[in-house]
Amino acid sequence: MKIAVAKGDGIGPEIMDTVLHIFEAAGVPLTYEFVEMGKWVFDKGFSTGMTPEAQQTIERLGILFKGPMETPKGKGVKSINVTARKVWNTYANKRVFQSLHGVDTVFSKAGIPIRLTILRENIEDTYGGIEHMLTGDVAVSRRMITRPGCMQFLRYCFDMASKQGARRITCAHKANIMKLTDGLFLDCFNEIATEYPHLKADDIIVDDLAMKLVIKPHEFDVICLTNLQGDIVSDLCAGLVGGLGFAPSANIGDAISIFEAVHGTAPDIAGKHIANPTSLLLSGLMMLRHLGIWEQAATIENALLHTLEQGVHTGDFGDKTTAPVMTPEFAAAIISNFGKLPATNAVATQPNHLVDHHPAKPKEYQMLVSENPAPETINGVDLFVESAEQPGVVADKCLRHPGARFTLTTLSNRGTQVWPTGSLFTNCANVYTARFEKKEGPVTVQEVLDLCGRVSADFKICSYELLLQYGNTRGYSLAQGQ
Repeated sequence: MKIAVAKGDGIGPEIMDTVLHIFEAAGVPLTYEFVEMGKWVFDKGFSTGMTPEAQQTIERLGILFKGPMETPKGKGVKSINVTARKVWNTYANKRVFQSLHGVDTVFSKAGIPIRLTILRENIEDTYGGIEHMLTGDVAVSRRMITRPGCMQFLRYCFDMASKQGARRITCAHKANIMKLTDGLFLDCFNEIATEYPHLKADDIIVDDLAMKLVIKPHEFDVICLTNLQGDIVSDLCAGLVGGLGFAPSANIGDAISIFEAVHGTAPDIAGKHIANPTSLLLSGLMMLRHLGIWEQAATIENALLHTLEQGVHTGDFGDKTTAPVMTPEFAAAIISNFGKLPATNAVATQPNHLVDHHPAKPKEYQMLVSENPAPETINGVDLFVESAEQPGVVADKCLRHPGARFTLTTLSNRGTQVWPTGSLFTNCANVYTARFEKKEGPVTVQEVLDLCGRVSADFKICSYELLLQYGNTRGYSLAQGQ
């Protein structure tokens, strides 16, 4: 089978060569087509960080194995890592964190083994990067969470947890504050949980999770999170097992999947052949199992674990009283241990059952839309208006314009109500949210736009959001103090 390989930046080429050398020594039945991606491709003038030929190759082969990549700073370009995940809809990020003998942590010294699977939604949330300046002082980021996107991701989570015999699957969220976005994520989790009654499914507020992970991480098994929260928590979990150098990562999609090291490019040590290839190797083993190459994956992982038990280590970890080895020596030690088993946590060998991974190219964009949505009505509009005046002055101006269809119900600033009631201790920025609600009966988009036209006589309207209701459920939040 052939896969696409991007070596990456900094230490990427040397650790990728090391991993592929280990694969070759183990008889992994893969061939490679190398593609151009990374900072050096940005520098050649490709704004996506990849050449068109690279994109075509990856879309033809369906699997990308990539080293760490750097996005140029200050050039207005998007992260190549995020772009790759989003363009190819690799909607589930899977990272497995486990205690490794020879990698000392607080928990290994206490005799507490850790094995956590963090599943992070990979497409939505603030990682859409949809940001605008409303005024010179106020920036806004749109956090988009969709029901179909949540259902697609969470079905994968439950299916994966069921197949690997998980004892517990936990949804981490901030639905106590972000009641619509995180609330939607949690609702979808609970809905799918009913289809897997054999799994213990529960939820936890993400800040409580962060505290519990550093106190008793062994109590958790599989954890599902939204994109930004998952990014933070997955790095936290890497710290529990020794750092990002031991954190494998897979980005799973229906058509294309990406397996990568998630640590940095470490340009300060590039070319010195002292980098630790373990993270990329573990990611590669996830890729082999994804492709049904179980036998060689088990051989390599058992050899890696045995090598770590022997105390062989690169300079970034291990017993400081023993000399570290260079990257080629680390690989040679693993290869010499093929066929040997670690004293603890040996991986069972399974026969290969190769999986066809070549995606069929879609003829059009797939639309993710829920079936049978609840009836929608417009209850009004939030107008985001620029003003450095006092709330009472802003309200007086807004009250000139509601007409017969609307009434001004509240003014808020940075999410806190400042009119008709509020506190003088509330500091205000120069963007107010003026909420105009219908007087009776649903209103139309045209009536909202007419209102915008009238209000714009007194203010610059920076943005607006319709107040939507679905069936009996309000689709908008209240201001703090409203």
